[in-house]
Amino acid sequence: MRIEDIPIKQIRRPLYRQNDQTKVRALMKSIQEIGLQEPIDVLEVEGQYYGFSGCHRFEACSRLGHETIRCNVRRAPKSVLKMHLA
Repeated sequence: MRIEDIPIKQIRRPLYRQNDQTKVRALMKSIQEIGLQEPIDVLEVEGQYYGFSGCHRFEACSRLGHETIRCNVRRAPKSVLKMHLA
């Protein structure tokens, strides 16, 4: 696993999640004041990035207009991606 700043536009979020907007606003305030403290986790499958966790942090950074987000990147084969989508 490696830590990397990934362009937000390159991260696919294949599973819809309903975020708690109060939590998103609180994270936005925190990120503005002290920055993102915990990277989100993404899978890298054949050069594509897929995010399944960190939904609130992802939305907060997106709404703040950040172009990139700090990620824990784990390479995985398609079989692992399929397990996450099942």
